Amino acid sequence: MTAPLRPRADLATHEVFNQPEPRDSVALWEGDGPLRAAVARLAPDEAPALARYAAAWGAPEAVEDGRAANRFAPELRPFDRAGRRIDEVAFHPAYHTLMRRGLEGGYAARAWSGAPGGHVAHAAMVYMSTQIEPGVCCPMTMTYAAVPALRATPELAARWEWGALSGRYDPASRPAPEKAGLTFGMAMTEKQGGSDVRANTTRAARDGEGWRLTGHKWFCSAPMSDAFLTLAWTDKGLSCFLMPRWTPDGTRNAFQLMRLKDKLGNKANASSEIEYHGAWAELVGEEGRGVNAILEMVHHTRLDTAVAPAALMRRALDEAAWWARGRSAFQKRLIDQPLMTAVLADLALDWMGALAAAMRVAAAFDAAERDPAERAFARIAVALAKFWSNKRCPVVAYEAMECLGGAGYVEESPMPWIYREAPLNSIWEGSGNVICLDILRTMARAPQAVDALLGELRGARGADRRYDAALAEAEAALSRGPHESEARWIAERLALLLQGSELLRHGDGAAADAFCRTRLGGDWGRTHGALPQGVDAARIAALI
Repeated sequence: MTAPLRPRADLATHEVFNQPEPRDSVALWEGDGPLRAAVARLAPDEAPALARYAAAWGAPEAVEDGRAANRFAPELRPFDRAGRRIDEVAFHPAYHTLMRRGLEGGYAARAWSGAPGGHVAHAAMVYMSTQIEPGVCCPMTMTYAAVPALRATPELAARWEWGALSGRYDPASRPAPEKAGLTFGMAMTEKQGGSDVRANTTRAARDGEGWRLTGHKWFCSAPMSDAFLTLAWTDKGLSCFLMPRWTPDGTRNAFQLMRLKDKLGNKANASSEIEYHGAWAELVGEEGRGVNAILEMVHHTRLDTAVAPAALMRRALDEAAWWARGRSAFQKRLIDQPLMTAVLADLALDWMGALAAAMRVAAAFDAAERDPAERAFARIAVALAKFWSNKRCPVVAYEAMECLGGAGYVEESPMPWIYREAPLNSIWEGSGNVICLDILRTMARAPQAVDALLGELRGARGADRRYDAALAEAEAALSRGPHESEARWIAERLALLLQGSELLRHGDGAAADAFCRTRLGGDWGRTHGALPQGVDAARIAALI
């Protein structure tokens, strides 16, 4: 027998060196000083629970669950083995584990517990969960956001709200009364209308105490939800309905999954195309005022789409900083190379601004019930935060990926899924132009929202001359009334002012100074890292 070949020690070619030490967990709480500081200021009593939530989501097994849920896509199963129509979706076990971890940790229910800081805690949970696997966040976010929409119709809330607030995850496909917990979805968009929901063609007809829906919906995320808020026309106009997966008599509803969307990212979430074939439903709110009824749900999902880009930026930066601290070139660690330090610091300004604005908006959601000014502020500020933070997210994700070089471009790294995920939240719940037009409409129809926003921004006046100049310019534009063609410009300026005001009052001094100098003062290049002299890049990069 021939002896096996053994490599000669003097010819070994695979010695691993100049690589960061491997890590299999993510320090979602203890490694994120700006998050901890925001929670300490806005919802201090929530800190212990959030630390536990972070430990569960950042643990090695959760990180691995995130990878598996993203890698093994859900599968459509329209029929059972005997040919009966079931219209179900099969998920990898990791998806269910993450859903259970989130819902039982309070993701959907905490905001409605009545405790001070509930929405801040919810926002922090969204922020941390998104860094591990954002696909499962969609059904949990919609479950959270369905609660205020249900409360508009007390008799519906009495029968359904318990499921969203149960703190239990029950993936079984069976009638709602037989389950330990429920999830909720939403289906508004039709292919001919897109964001113009009044172009929808789905119809609703009376059937005793309920209604029957007939139509086609172009996008329905989380189609295994137990019930869906959806729009359809009646004789009185576009109306909102709650359509359960199972009818009150215990039979499957006439709700068919046509196909699952093959998306750029968000792979774990089974976005679908659906049809109603006389599906049974109940009216939500007032007949003919469906847009108003469902906007309560949209308003709250927008909070999460304002938080998510901050989360993706944070995870991308965390990976880039880990790489830069563990790898050397030209006899220096990458993190100590001045140009790399400048790139990371510049990226950190976008992340910190996005996080600061999102948490301030979440605090306004908490205060909205008792303070009309905070309710008005939340209405416009959530749109501003969603618009601008999502515009920055893909740029930050790409630049952070480049910090890793080729190692960031392979699927073993989290950078590819972060990059694919980065555009989503700008598109979901109103793309950029839709959000900007909504901001203009709010300015015209709810002047109290503008007053509340300006009151907030003026609270930071006097802290930085560049901030003051940018605020004066924005105030002048608002006083003359921006034209529709200027909608993106005014949204961008107001969003940057909102971020700047939070950093000036509550953030790191060096970061606030650099933010105002670059984002508001215009002393900035056209790529990340093109910072002017005098910016304390090393201090800012150390905050990552």
